[in-house]
Amino acid sequence: MTLSCPPAGDRAERLLESVEEDVVERGYVSLRQMFMALHAGDLPRALERAGDMVERARRFADPDLLAIGLAAMGRVTVYSGDVRTGLALFDEAMVGVAAGEVSAIFAGEAYCVMIEGCQEVGDLGRAAAWTEALHRWCQAQPGLVAFTGQCAVHRGQIMALRGAYREAIEEYAHAIPRYVSSRNEAACGLAHAERGDAHRVLGELDAAEAAYEAAAGHGYEPQPGLALLWVARGRQSAAVGAVRRLLAEVGDPVSRSRLLVGAVEVLRSCEQPTTDLVEELEAIASSFDCASLVAAAAYARGRVALDTGDAAGALPYLRKASSLWTSLDAPYEVARVRVEIGRALAALGDGSSASLELTVARRTFEALGTRPALEQVDSLLVPASLPGGLTAREVEVLRLVATGRSNTQIAAELVLSDKTVARHLSNIFGKLDVGSRTAAAAYAFEHGLA
Repeated sequence: MTLSCPPAGDRAERLLESVEEDVVERGYVSLRQMFMALHAGDLPRALERAGDMVERARRFADPDLLAIGLAAMGRVTVYSGDVRTGLALFDEAMVGVAAGEVSAIFAGEAYCVMIEGCQEVGDLGRAAAWTEALHRWCQAQPGLVAFTGQCAVHRGQIMALRGAYREAIEEYAHAIPRYVSSRNEAACGLAHAERGDAHRVLGELDAAEAAYEAAAGHGYEPQPGLALLWVARGRQSAAVGAVRRLLAEVGDPVSRSRLLVGAVEVLRSCEQPTTDLVEELEAIASSFDCASLVAAAAYARGRVALDTGDAAGALPYLRKASSLWTSLDAPYEVARVRVEIGRALAALGDGSSASLELTVARRTFEALGTRPALEQVDSLLVPASLPGGLTAREVEVLRLVATGRSNTQIAAELVLSDKTVARHLSNIFGKLDVGSRTAAAAYAFEHGLA
């Protein structure tokens, strides 16, 4: 959580021991006690202390304590697994903030606790709305450095959702010095990790790696983004090892929901089974009922169906994911779903509709500057009638063979295993009736495939 354990808490508790009457200050002591319980992993105790804060705030009509108490209670409730109730508490906390009843420090804390909580469970619609409100609030509070930095990170996250990756990277760059000045190591790490994710999606792998290393330097584990980078660099075994280690370590539903989305992506890219993880992701998404998580689960389920040959069964899931991402104004995610819909339609024999989906997706990737996704869709938009009976993937491999790349280099570029590339190459040799890479490359040049 954004909040830190209030200083001088021991002294405050000692002073209150000599006060016989019930006073509102005991609610602020409960705030510290809640954090101690939270850091100890005692969620029931943390929830009880947050409840005490809210009760005292209402009894003594203290808007500051009420706002931070409701926000904290909402966050602990989310961690306890009751996401719907937690989100409702966030909304209640923001009533006083929006009405201008809460002092600046506590209003800023409430904003950040609430937005982070929404980000954690994938309620990006709520997060986007309150991030914009926080931005307007920060413009009126230029001296509150910690909050202006926090606002920059949240704005960057929403910009990335909207596909504005360059602008997001700039926002993260603005946030980092502010976090450094306030010695907030965890927040520095988060900002660097988010910056790494944006560079990775743009295909700027060296910049992404540097950002992930910077995040790690602040004690923040930049996963699963770093594992996805390793996949892009052809380091499949490292990526799989990291993801499997994290899956064994992370148990709480909130943290696990964020991990599962990336883990499924990594393992699928490395040709590892994902069905059980997709089922778990679907269960958590159903429990949380937050649009982005439901969309991610539907997308994952659709890809599983498509990968197992059930193109017709994949389409309802993919269309659901597309609808949800569209409602969140997430163009990159919508385009990724379009690619899979295109693949499904092609498998069902509807080549014209498939080409339309892929063309629209390509236009989006080109506009956003997301080079890896653009290259992927280009590999699928090959002529419908390919020479030699080659598949689109085989043409992709053949083109790289013609450039002189080795199997390992091809595997890294196409995010495949060496074994899969070797199998494709064997199929190419058989279909073209050639016995060497040189002969295959010559065929590619003769038929305009290279």
